[in-house]
Amino acid sequence: MKTFSALRSPAVRDSLGIGVAVGAAGLAFGTAAVAAGLSPAQALFLSLFMFTGASQFALVGVIAGGGSLVAGALGALLLGARNTLYGLRLADVLGYRGARRALAAHGVIDETTAVTLVQPDKESARTAFMTTYVVLGGFWVATTLAGALATDRVSDIDAFGLDAVGPAIFLGLLWPRLREGGPRTWLIAGLGAGLALAATPFLPPGVPVLLAASAALLSFFGTADRPVEPADGAAGSNEAEGIRS
Repeated sequence: MKTFSALRSPAVRDSLGIGVAVGAAGLAFGTAAVAAGLSPAQALFLSLFMFTGASQFALVGVIAGGGSLVAGALGALLLGARNTLYGLRLADVLGYRGARRALAAHGVIDETTAVTLVQPDKESARTAFMTTYVVLGGFWVATTLAGALATDRVSDIDAFGLDAVGPAIFLGLLWPRLREGGPRTWLIAGLGAGLALAATPFLPPGVPVLLAASAALLSFFGTADRPVEPADGAAGSNEAEGIRS
């Protein structure tokens, strides 16, 4: 009965919904990876061991554009660096040790972090994390393979316009952050896009994307110099940045 009640808990329900919905996007990655020139086995390997959607789409996007594997890998690492910060936060919440901690590190992504941090206690947080990790990971790998195999059997991939799938999904992943980020986020995004567009005619594929990442340096300026409001004065407003769920 205890196991049955745990399966009906909000933590499990939320995790199952997120895992199935986001995991289905693996179809798009499998399609984009094969359209970029990867084999189904390579696409499956990335989903198994890399397991972070935005970085995977960034990598195949650079490869599809004719860029080098090094440039694609660097772009993927830049995007994946945020998972390290998530891990620092989740380490205290989950409290895993030893081998369990090493295994959990592989599952630290946007979705698992979001569903874990909203839980009211450590037991619910662990349940939510592991459920999301297992369900999303399983669906992501299975749908990646399905999309890759289906695309591999299409004689003329270009006729379907599948090369646009990766960039479209990647833009979809970014949109929630742009919508919730405020003027500073829009400024950084616009500057990054401008740098990438300006550099594209002159630099090898993949390098403009890395150059665009330098726009994020703006986030380090203009925050420490804000005046502190007095205790009896008007309260200042705080901008909150949400995690994609």
